[in-house]
Amino acid sequence: MKTYDAIVIGAGQAGAPLAKKLANAGLKTVIIEKRFYGGTCVNDGCTPTKTMIASAKAAYMATKSHELGVTVKKFSVDMAVVKKRKDEIVLKSRNGGLKAAEKTRNLDVVFGEASFTGEKTVEVKLNSGKVQTFKADKVFLNPGASPLIPEIEGLSEVQFLTSTTILDLDYVPEHLVVLGGNYIGLEFGQMFRRFGSKVTILEKSARIVAHEDEDISAEMQKIFELEKIDILTNTHAVKFKQKAGGKITVTIDEKGTERKIKCTHVLVAIGRKPQTEALNLPSAGIETDKEGHIKVNDKLETSAAGVYALGDAKGGPAFTHISYNDYTIVYRNLIEKADFNIKDRPVPYCMFTDPQLGRVGIDETEAKKQGIKYKVAKLPMAHVARAIETGDTRGFMKAIVDPDTKRILGATVLGPEGGEVMTVLQMAMEGGITYDRIRYCVFAHPLYSESLNNLFMTLDN
Repeated sequence: MKTYDAIVIGAGQAGAPLAKKLANAGLKTVIIEKRFYGGTCVNDGCTPTKTMIASAKAAYMATKSHELGVTVKKFSVDMAVVKKRKDEIVLKSRNGGLKAAEKTRNLDVVFGEASFTGEKTVEVKLNSGKVQTFKADKVFLNPGASPLIPEIEGLSEVQFLTSTTILDLDYVPEHLVVLGGNYIGLEFGQMFRRFGSKVTILEKSARIVAHEDEDISAEMQKIFELEKIDILTNTHAVKFKQKAGGKITVTIDEKGTERKIKCTHVLVAIGRKPQTEALNLPSAGIETDKEGHIKVNDKLETSAAGVYALGDAKGGPAFTHISYNDYTIVYRNLIEKADFNIKDRPVPYCMFTDPQLGRVGIDETEAKKQGIKYKVAKLPMAHVARAIETGDTRGFMKAIVDPDTKRILGATVLGPEGGEVMTVLQMAMEGGITYDRIRYCVFAHPLYSESLNNLFMTLDN
């Protein structure tokens, strides 16, 4: 058995920086990773998908450039090159993180699958085939999440894709059926439509991005349909069948009526599940909910004293930036003796469709549920100078404000650079800058953010 001051399980966006900081603070630390250094973000999420989205955007612009007076007579998508570029960027990030960890004093990097055998005691089946046991005073869990696969008749017999395996395609699918109309499904659906696939998205709810306001969902569907992406709401798959090496038949239930769709590929994008099962958490006194998420308090400590959970496996918002913020909270509390918690922290996010969907704070639906007094500011991108000039007026900006205090309670921006514009409003919310001040702020012209002047002028109409 090897004894350490700290054990970190999972080298994701919380575990990797936490391990380095603990080691630099003088704690003898070991970080255990069963797969690739960097976690989902670097290897299967943010880095590869946004790299490929950039390629898809280039293809889209080639089809639209004539509107700007530039005619592209012919172009082709080389998926092998798209994949190669993506792989190179991922490897650079992954290897860079690993090399930095390996050079860190007091930090050991171990590759293998961890499982608790008792209180703060972990057995690791090393990738080399050996078994090693570790024990420490503090344990930090950052195991992440993996694609959730539903139990649907015939699905296990179909060569379906997940958000991980679809990244390895070096060709363009002829017809891609996507299960799920939220972040993952919409980003990949639009991406592969732009690469040249026919795309059909199945969403069991009444609308896509159902957790957003209805007008946001409606606008997003309109944007996707302009790209000839088929979206079927109130629809779910009930059966799959694939001919040997051939097309897949998907039997769907569309608003109570069954019919069949033929396709070449299926992407399962209905959500993700925490990777906690193999950890044998009960043996360490660590409680989970019915879905396998690790229960934590407001300071991210589990039911076992001295054991903390960070990132997607603890439940709540499954975003890279939240995982990273988890790390900063735990580190500052333990090492710097601060008193931070996750209660009421802002949860900004961005869906990298084109245009982007950026959101922070409450939306109109939540304001109604809370029964609070509010007003809505809304501005179509067709009224934004920068959008008109660049030739992309899809979407709109929307903010929820308190009419008495004039504080911004939340904002959703569906439009070009939506995430960047949302961040400007987030900073205003963090700093207590009221909307009446933003009305008369001097912004550089002509930027998308400049239109926030006009957004809040609509409150007088």
